[in-house]
Amino acid sequence: MSTAVRRVATTPEPTLDATPTVTRPAPPVPARETAAPPSRRGRRARAAGLVTAVALLAVIVVLSIAVGAKAMPLADVWSGLLHRDATEYAVVHRMRLPRTLLGLLAGTALGVAGAVMQALTRNPLADPGLLGINAGASAAVATAAAFLGVTAVGGYVWFALLGAAAVTALVYTVGGGRGATPARLALAGAALNATLYSYVSAVMLLDTASLERLRFWTVGSLASADSVTVTRVLPFILIGLLVALGAARPLNALALGDDAARALGARPALIRAAVIVAVTLLCGAATAACGPIVFVGLLVPHLVRALTGPDLRWLLPYCAVLAPALLLGADVLGRVLGRPGELQVGMVTAVLGGPLFLWLVTRRPVAQP
Repeated sequence: MSTAVRRVATTPEPTLDATPTVTRPAPPVPARETAAPPSRRGRRARAAGLVTAVALLAVIVVLSIAVGAKAMPLADVWSGLLHRDATEYAVVHRMRLPRTLLGLLAGTALGVAGAVMQALTRNPLADPGLLGINAGASAAVATAAAFLGVTAVGGYVWFALLGAAAVTALVYTVGGGRGATPARLALAGAALNATLYSYVSAVMLLDTASLERLRFWTVGSLASADSVTVTRVLPFILIGLLVALGAARPLNALALGDDAARALGARPALIRAAVIVAVTLLCGAATAACGPIVFVGLLVPHLVRALTGPDLRWLLPYCAVLAPALLLGADVLGRVLGRPGELQVGMVTAVLGGPLFLWLVTRRPVAQP
């Protein structure tokens, strides 16, 4: 018993002053003061990319003025651009410069129209012809040429806008009016698109004179561009661009759904109406001046979306720069490959756009707008 007591007595008792050892985490390493937040870095990268795109467009504009069916040294082109008494002045100012300006306007119109159409319908395969707008403009122009004897672009543009507006209203009505959904609008547009293009083909086959007048126009061409054409379509395209750019932020909200857009203060019906007006002006003016040009409004937004994401505040400016670069580049390529004649730009965009879009689809899934 004494042994047990002795063992207990020798056992050290814990003292009140003893404290357990606590391992404290090392303080975080402060971030470098020069490092920018990811969002700021993203904005800087997008801005730098947009500047690069503008530089690329400037190079293609120079090529569009300098390169043609007739070979001309760059010094002579520059002289014809600046000096009225130069031999090349007529070629540069009456043919190549209006052609380049029209390509800039039409490319910008088609690229921006395609981007807002994809955002509005939430359909990655949407293009300016999805709602039948191009088909309506084409049908009105064919009717004016065949039955009313209209031959100038100044008359075409009004008929094209009237046809585009009429078809847009019809698609909106058939698609459900105020209760229209993107799917119903797309289906109504596809049906009217097929019907109207069949009508255009029938008019051209039954009227030889109309076939001759509209032969190049239906393919899509910049060859008939002049200063009058540029002046007539410029106001419509500028108004359409302003409306489309102003709808960029509300369209971003609409991509979250109608209920979320209303919660953010947007008005879905008003947004859709504004976008349809913008697309009507853009596509109607571009189609009247150049004819129906394919793949520009479909392909460019997909290429741009890989760089900018779905934010329309960046997507639309990029499309406004890269779409005319694609159109003018295709026009220059058609002039080079078709010498001493030329290949129409609508044919070149179709030949280039199809394989390029297939490559884009097979390389990665089609991005949702």
